[in-house]
Amino acid sequence: MARKTAQDDPLAPVTLAVGQEDLLLDRAVQEVVAAARAADADTDVRDLTPDQLQPGTLAELTSPSLFAERKVVVVRNAQDLSADTVKDVKAYLGAPAEEITLVLLHAGGAKGKGLLDAARKVGAREVACPKMTKPADRLAFVRGEFRAVGRSATPEACQTLVDAIGSDLRELASAVSQLVADVEGTIDEAVVGRYYTGRAEASSFTVADRAVEGRAAEALEALRWSLSTGVAPVLITSALAQGVRAIGKLSSARGGRPADLARELGMPPWKIDRVRQQMRGWTPDGVAIALRAVAEADAGAKGGGDDPGYALEKAVVTIARAARSRGRA
Repeated sequence: MARKTAQDDPLAPVTLAVGQEDLLLDRAVQEVVAAARAADADTDVRDLTPDQLQPGTLAELTSPSLFAERKVVVVRNAQDLSADTVKDVKAYLGAPAEEITLVLLHAGGAKGKGLLDAARKVGAREVACPKMTKPADRLAFVRGEFRAVGRSATPEACQTLVDAIGSDLRELASAVSQLVADVEGTIDEAVVGRYYTGRAEASSFTVADRAVEGRAAEALEALRWSLSTGVAPVLITSALAQGVRAIGKLSSARGGRPADLARELGMPPWKIDRVRQQMRGWTPDGVAIALRAVAEADAGAKGGGDDPGYALEKAVVTIARAARSRGRA
């Protein structure tokens, strides 16, 4: 979820939403607009792009009104404002108008950093909206979505949903909303599977799970389905790498309770149990062979070969064989 500064009044004179995650940026705007309309149902909302905010426009929008109406002025992609318009905005920041809330959406990079610094210097309320590139971030987002509506979902259910839906936060949020609306009680892995079985079976993590379990035929079927539904080959190699590394890390770890191992290895406790089940046929040599196969597939998926699909199939078969290496030596 978006992170906010301590000054957390949506009706603060200036709100600065920083980042590149569109859903979180939109939610930051919606929160301000909702608060303004709760205070005054007739609040006027102006949502502007850089080309619509010309020099002098902000002064017009924020000039005193005969009717003293509340107003929200939203400026998107503030990093792209012209130099003259930036001067206008900086001047306004020094003396914001009453009954008006200015919302600046900024990507957060080096471009337009002067405006970003100026807004922070005057104590603007800030909402962080970073792009969620890591699976762990998306998992935390899903958990937060369930918590926000007071619903309980198991860790396995949250992980299955992320595996099934992928990286699109809007789709993840929509899926949570659908589950919450349709399902009573705790939402578990079986429920998510029933709703999103087609997508879950096509996910990169399903390919990895079947491969490290030694189920070559099922892994290949899931792989072909994934590729046919548009899953990027690099996501599949990433999932394969995570699966094999988890086996290697757990096999070399000291014995102990899942909670202790989770802290030591940086995995959730439920994943410790799953990996323990998957690692039964593995040997250290098998892990080494599988990691080499993943590295070769990754090179192929990133342009090092003519057919990424073939490179992935070869890796899946090698990993599945390695998963059954114990007892064959």
